[in-house]
Amino acid sequence: MSRPLLILIAGPYRSGTGDNLAKLEEAAWPIFRRGHVPMIGEWVALPILSSAGATGVTDPLADQVMYPTAQRLLQHCDAVLRLPGASTGADQDVAIARDRGIPVYYDLDEIPQHAA
Repeated sequence: MSRPLLILIAGPYRSGTGDNLAKLEEAAWPIFRRGHVPMIGEWVALPILSSAGATGVTDPLADQVMYPTAQRLLQHCDAVLRLPGASTGADQDVAIARDRGIPVYYDLDEIPQHAA
């Protein structure tokens, strides 16, 4: 591997089970520590949603922003880390990754170390 990977962290976010962004972010440091760049779609989508005037992820605009942002990001990502839990969006992310032929990891230990 000649360069660090941009790895999308995919998992439950809008399931209403607490602070799911924090759960997604827990995977960011281990990915970074392995020499890669972690990415979470909500890091991009939430400011877009806010700037569009939406009141939050339950706003009708959310469907026009949340999944499409992840889909666009996946055109730039090199891999996906799929965290446990039911998530239509994360399942869509995995399907896109497989269609693109990029790796899908289900455990942090599966992610290779990048030697800088």
